[in-house]
Amino acid sequence: MNSVLQDLLKLQALDFAEPTDKKSEAQAAALRGKIPQPIIGHYERLRVRGKKGVAVVRNQVCTGCHMHVPIGQINMLMRGEDVQLCESCGRYLYLPDAAEAEFLAHIEAAKPAAKAPAKPRKRRTLVAVA
Repeated sequence: MNSVLQDLLKLQALDFAEPTDKKSEAQAAALRGKIPQPIIGHYERLRVRGKKGVAVVRNQVCTGCHMHVPIGQINMLMRGEDVQLCESCGRYLYLPDAAEAEFLAHIEAAKPAAKAPAKPRKRRTLVAVA
């Protein structure tokens, strides 16, 4: 995986973690210094709006906006040559390795099942008043 993307993931984990202490702020500042300015600027614009800047691609879908990611972009992510942006939401895309993908799938399987659909309502017939 691209080192810039790894640094972005670490920065996102620090930014969205609940406890904020001096050590995590120092780590975040060091990571911001390592990431190129255009990339960190785009990331910060997303973060200011309360959105995460990096989204995982799972089953050819961006987990940030749930839109399909073109196979060409997925191939570029697999090569790890350059960072890729989602065409729909603008987040940086991250393709997990096989072990991490298996772990994420295990977490998804452990989530509780969705509720059963509600029973359909009975329709009332309208009576015309003469």
